[in-house]
Amino acid sequence: MLPCNWPQRTERKHTVNDPIAQFKQAITATGLTPPTEIIDDGAIHRFSTSGKPTIKNGWYMLHTDGIAAGAFGDWREGFKQNWCSKADRSMTEAERFAHRERVKAMQRQREEDLAQCQQLAASDALKRWAAATLCTRHDYLIRKGIQSHSAKIEGDKLLIPMRDTAGTVYSLQTIAPDGTKMFMSGGRVKGCYFSIGKPKGALIVCEGFATGASIHECTGYAVAVAFNAGNLEAVAVALHTKYPALKIIIAADDDHQTPGNPGMTKATAAVQATGATLAVPGFKAVAV
Repeated sequence: MLPCNWPQRTERKHTVNDPIAQFKQAITATGLTPPTEIIDDGAIHRFSTSGKPTIKNGWYMLHTDGIAAGAFGDWREGFKQNWCSKADRSMTEAERFAHRERVKAMQRQREEDLAQCQQLAASDALKRWAAATLCTRHDYLIRKGIQSHSAKIEGDKLLIPMRDTAGTVYSLQTIAPDGTKMFMSGGRVKGCYFSIGKPKGALIVCEGFATGASIHECTGYAVAVAFNAGNLEAVAVALHTKYPALKIIIAADDDHQTPGNPGMTKATAAVQATGATLAVPGFKAVAV
């Protein structure tokens, strides 16, 4: 098994034509912020996809021996992409076979690493959740005007469990008094959610805890908080499988000021995958 953290190496410079520079460009092209240094040892390395050094959602692995090949992604968003320095059509049959075998090996390595890190995170999450106390008051809740809905307190942070449809805790989200949100490093996100209320007639899936609490308090409907747009589809599919006769509504965040509007894009994908109903917030024009 591979460890979840690897030692850093001395940074070295690369030209724009070498495979490491090309690999960095491929990461950048997907909208992720690449790490400052790329280590081409074939092992899995974690990095911040947003430029914030304390939040390492990204991962990559790169081989530069032979035909350079690698893969990278964002574990929180469930995104992954393979990369190769040479187009498939330009390879000889022997090169093509070797490349395919390497891709399979990298996939196995990613799966082993992911399983190990998620198992460790789940064990830690369960211990922290059991040791935390029920929340009775928190500045974030007061500012948002919402109730705690069985969330807990750890120090000065609000603790939100991330469970699957069987109720198993896999990870935690913490919310500081100022609203700063953090996920456990290596914790499973895909398909995990925080439930508010009991499903009766309809179930609403949304992104954030405050949004979910507000929806439940206003409508009385059960809510599943998916934590981010990239997880909406996985949560909706899991819940549709568990409750096939229940009406599912995807409450989208309309990120109309963000390129690509990920809130609407991901919510629409969740609707298409499950046949759910899409609910979209309305915005009033503001006079300038």
